[in-house]
Amino acid sequence: MPSVREFPLPDLGEGLTSAEIVRWLVEVGDVIAVDQPVAEVETAKAVVEVPCPYAGVITSRAGEAGTEVPVGAALVTVAVGPPAGESGGPAAGAAMGAAAAPAAGEGSGNVLVGYGTTESSGSRRRRVTSAAGTPVTAPAAASVSAGAAAQVQASGSASGSASGSPSGPPPPAVISPLVRRLAREHGIDLAVLAGSGPDGLIMRADVESAANGTTTALTPPEAAAPSPSGPPAHATAPDLRGDLLPDGDTVVPLKGVSRLAAETFARSRREIPDATCWVDADATELLAARSALNAGRAPEERIGLLALFGRIALAGLARHPELNSSVVTGQDGSATGVRRHAAVQLGFAAQTPRGLAVPVVRDAHRLTTAGLAAELARLTEAARAGRLAPAELTGGTFTLNNYGVFGVDGSTPIINHPEAAMLGVGRIAEKPWVHRGELAVRQLVQLSFSFDHRVCDGAVAGAFLRFVADAVESPATLLRHL
Repeated sequence: MPSVREFPLPDLGEGLTSAEIVRWLVEVGDVIAVDQPVAEVETAKAVVEVPCPYAGVITSRAGEAGTEVPVGAALVTVAVGPPAGESGGPAAGAAMGAAAAPAAGEGSGNVLVGYGTTESSGSRRRRVTSAAGTPVTAPAAASVSAGAAAQVQASGSASGSASGSPSGPPPPAVISPLVRRLAREHGIDLAVLAGSGPDGLIMRADVESAANGTTTALTPPEAAAPSPSGPPAHATAPDLRGDLLPDGDTVVPLKGVSRLAAETFARSRREIPDATCWVDADATELLAARSALNAGRAPEERIGLLALFGRIALAGLARHPELNSSVVTGQDGSATGVRRHAAVQLGFAAQTPRGLAVPVVRDAHRLTTAGLAAELARLTEAARAGRLAPAELTGGTFTLNNYGVFGVDGSTPIINHPEAAMLGVGRIAEKPWVHRGELAVRQLVQLSFSFDHRVCDGAVAGAFLRFVADAVESPATLLRHL
């Protein structure tokens, strides 16, 4: 007989605790090959395909599109073929054999971080067929799902609290290692916790509610028995998916991208003692330099202002390398040192249909200005299309934020944790300015610089920002530092 194996959602990026299912690429009853993508999930403002390392028949999925799945929880369950020599019936053996034998080049079975191990994501879906050649329907495949459910319950029983005698309370319904870890950290007994998931499955939100004292304990077995008038009387979490509340308000849940961004912003404000300084600069000469660089160039070869500000920032970091750093902390969260990065992994804020993203230009200090402009354009296009891999959204050491595209002059940007600094650029607008001793109308820009005060003092931050402003006003000064 085939065995049912769970494929847990892998960690697709730094700090990820869950991902939202955008689209299923397989149905229950489909036959899949090794490393075939089974779902598209959204995390860190990118949509990635998740490949399954098992070949066999899909027996269950972790909910419909829009479901949030914790890292480590089962994404799909797969009925894999029996070992050689075992009898599984001619139809099952043929179907499993076809699934278990991946075609040449279709993958090795390794699940990489945020990537599949195949080069093609084309559909390879097949249905299990009976000896007569008719497809096996979902109810037939569901019979194998029952075995998977039994394995889930057995897993929860093995790693959960002791359940006592056979007549005692059932083991806690939990399959996510993340949920178990959170429960341990908060000292919560999962055996007495009510789950809000399917069939009473304990979710991360249940543990967090218990930690905040807003949950309801599991009722005794006799009280939870089904009654003729309705389902079991265990507590469930309220549905906050934007439904209308009694007082007319609505609640939009923070999930997926929004929750990850909220957690990142909050952590930065909570852990980083940041400070911000500002300066106004005359960008008239910078605009003239851009026009000269782009004269006669094809559109794809032109250099934008973001690339020029990036080049200036890289030159400033070469003079003040302590700003290209991150703070090292101990187990208690206290700072124990400052790690100075040898390479500049330049992040830049990009607005996308899925929200704010921060793609990262790898080894930006090694690129020419034209190369930097080309990579910025490539990453921006990929971010807006949702094609960025998690590796292109993590690992930054310094961030450039051009909020001037929104028509605002200044801001106090939140540092992108765990980085130590961020340069902000406001809009460039005509304003009166004293130029060479006379009042004139010039193209002015406000620059802001947020920095981690544990990494440097105000003198270093001010010197960096002054260098950037001087380079904006006189781009020729960059030649000394390139």
